[in-house]
Amino acid sequence: MADYETFEHDVLVIGAGGAGLRAAIEASAAGVSVGLVCKSLLGKAHTVMAEGGIAAALANVDDRDNWKVHFADTMRGGQYVNNWRMAELHAKEAPDRVRELEAWGAVFDRTKDGRILQRNFGGHKYPRLAHVGDRTGLEMIRTLQDHGVHQGIDVYMEHTVLSLLKDGERVVGAFGYERERGRFKIFRGKAVILATGGIGRAYKITSNSWEYTGDGHALGYGVGAELIDMEFVQFHPTGMVWPPSVMGILVTEGVRGDGGILTNNEGRRFMFDDIPGNYKAQTADNEEEGWRYCQGDKNARRPPELLTRDHVSRCIVREIKEGRGSPHGGVFLDISWIKQKMPNAVEYIKRKLPSMYHQFKQLGGIDITKEPMEVGPTTHYIMGGVRVDPDTQMTRLPGLFAAGECAAGINGANRLGGNSLSDLLVFGKRAGEFAAKFARENEHGQIDSDKIDTYARDALKPFENSSGENPYSVQRDLQEVMQHNVGIVRDEGEMRSALDHLKTFWDRAARAGVTGNRDFNPGWHTALDLKNLLSVSEAITRSALERKESRGAQFREDYPEKDDAFGKVNTVVSQAADGNMQVRLESLPEMPDYLKQVIEENK
Repeated sequence: MADYETFEHDVLVIGAGGAGLRAAIEASAAGVSVGLVCKSLLGKAHTVMAEGGIAAALANVDDRDNWKVHFADTMRGGQYVNNWRMAELHAKEAPDRVRELEAWGAVFDRTKDGRILQRNFGGHKYPRLAHVGDRTGLEMIRTLQDHGVHQGIDVYMEHTVLSLLKDGERVVGAFGYERERGRFKIFRGKAVILATGGIGRAYKITSNSWEYTGDGHALGYGVGAELIDMEFVQFHPTGMVWPPSVMGILVTEGVRGDGGILTNNEGRRFMFDDIPGNYKAQTADNEEEGWRYCQGDKNARRPPELLTRDHVSRCIVREIKEGRGSPHGGVFLDISWIKQKMPNAVEYIKRKLPSMYHQFKQLGGIDITKEPMEVGPTTHYIMGGVRVDPDTQMTRLPGLFAAGECAAGINGANRLGGNSLSDLLVFGKRAGEFAAKFARENEHGQIDSDKIDTYARDALKPFENSSGENPYSVQRDLQEVMQHNVGIVRDEGEMRSALDHLKTFWDRAARAGVTGNRDFNPGWHTALDLKNLLSVSEAITRSALERKESRGAQFREDYPEKDDAFGKVNTVVSQAADGNMQVRLESLPEMPDYLKQVIEENK
């Protein structure tokens, strides 16, 4: 162990996106020492790609909004398999977290009387998303980072964690390496918080950054934490489909919130063709009413383009499969049509959607003020993740906490747009608060030097296999299989085939080889990421097979309807004693009567 540089903190946070930064700030404010480990440079976290806004019932634009409506919307969007306690805490605490962000310097768009402006978004009954144009995630990271660095947090940039360290059942630190030079490091912590984001790089088409390789999910699972809801992978309906170099890059839901419409190659607004029963009462049945809603008419119902993401994605896939798609295999998203409705439409679009205007102009050669965009579904978010206590965010392992996208519970079967950013703030704060409390009540644990040596040897194996397979080939083939066999539309045969492929990918990953040395070696980094990608891919596939129904983000052609029996359970993934992955169904905790009443009142 003397060979490895060791750093010691009371609370160790792995991941520096919204959840990690907010957790680090809260822990530091509690007076404990905090270390923050991030895979890329500070400020480059994937949270910056969250464009539309932060969902919080501030009621600044529509005074009918409150936490109860937000709670009911979140539960309905999640098809009622959410953890009700997390959804309740989130709805109640999100407004305070947004005001706190404002007090720390976030420059939100404003109403005429100077309050935080809020926009419409899919699945939300009222305009609820506090935003900064369409660059909200960037502003959030900038604000948290600026506030955090003044707290005296130690930041370890461009470091990847390979394993969590345990003393008995308790998690007491992490083992990782510095990406630039490849030097191994030990991070000791009385408490450890996972805040590593999502799994998008397991799929071929994704809006996610290169960092999203399921690290936190796999790290937690590898030491005995449980994963839940892993079958629920959200495909955002609108990613760029052309040119190929930008396939999957996100096109914010804010485009639809500000009046954008989806059309097929016949010019028809196909979303009016299929409005789910449980949303019929809240959804406009004509174009005129939908437009009035986008302009703030409180008596109008939302247009069907603002239905939940799972539904919109499936409708788009249907149009493409039935031959009504756009030239490059998507559909059309058109905001330029609003010129028919408002004289200053060009200025309005540029002001409300500056990033989208520049993104399409520079990457696709398209002026969104004049012509429609081509869009299609892109792997965007996973509702599943590490199982945590709803109040404290602690896993079933003492000393291990999780928050943000790598934790699970709040979203159920489908996440509403904008809920991710408020989730980061609400549960990032709670994770930091309770990790600091745990750290104050416990001493540092013991670290097993033999285990550390084993982890180091395993990490260096790709250099011994220098003539082995290129790790990029394994990752590419995995992405193809997940995209086609465990994607938006699933069935048992394809998923069984995916499991067979995964077995061979595990073998290929074990034989993957790299040349050169540990300095500046992205091939080596890719080889090390494969274990995490394969773990989360297997968890998604096994959970999806276990849930024999269609609900939220899971759509099974062989079980196209919802099954009430599955509406009462979560899928739970854990590691068996023999190291194999096991999946079981577990009953949801009973919701208290006062929350049942809230849902009934907001049907």
